[in-house]
Amino acid sequence: MSSETGPPPALERPGDHARGGGPRPVELVMYGDYECPYTRAAYRNVQRLERRLSKDLRFVFRHFPLRAIHPHAQAAAEAAEAAHAQDSFWAMHNLMFKRQEALEAEDLRAYANEVGLKLERFEAELANHSHAERVERDVRTGLSANVGGTPTLFLAGRIYHGSYDARVLVPLIEQLAEATDDLNERR
Repeated sequence: MSSETGPPPALERPGDHARGGGPRPVELVMYGDYECPYTRAAYRNVQRLERRLSKDLRFVFRHFPLRAIHPHAQAAAEAAEAAHAQDSFWAMHNLMFKRQEALEAEDLRAYANEVGLKLERFEAELANHSHAERVERDVRTGLSANVGGTPTLFLAGRIYHGSYDARVLVPLIEQLAEATDDLNERR
């Protein structure tokens, strides 16, 4: 695993968008941008990992909108948080990555409708930027962990610079899970 020392992002924090795991999960944190094609490609590989390693992988997504080059990224991140406020983060998250080329305000409203959100509430929260601080919190933690672009992955608390290909990551995560088992047995 190619990694760097330095401050790792805090392992799962209250309010993180996390799923998966079991008795020995390896945490994979992704800082991503809904408008970034590289984040989308990496996320597709994460979905493959989740299918193959459901007991060994805990996936956490954190926002890192690249506002200077992706004009819709901030609004998309806020839309994901507005969906989270209605218990539909992952449905909205998946839909925005699936339809990444369409992230205008009217597209986000259509996606909110599609996932069954209360539209008046969703629209009001977007208009008032009710979730901007939540997005900014992820950005701040990313910056403090040396995130400079998207996607940036942290695997077991260390920044990961290797391939995002599931064929590369599966054996690596399996190794980390086994190492965790060995460590737990020694305790």
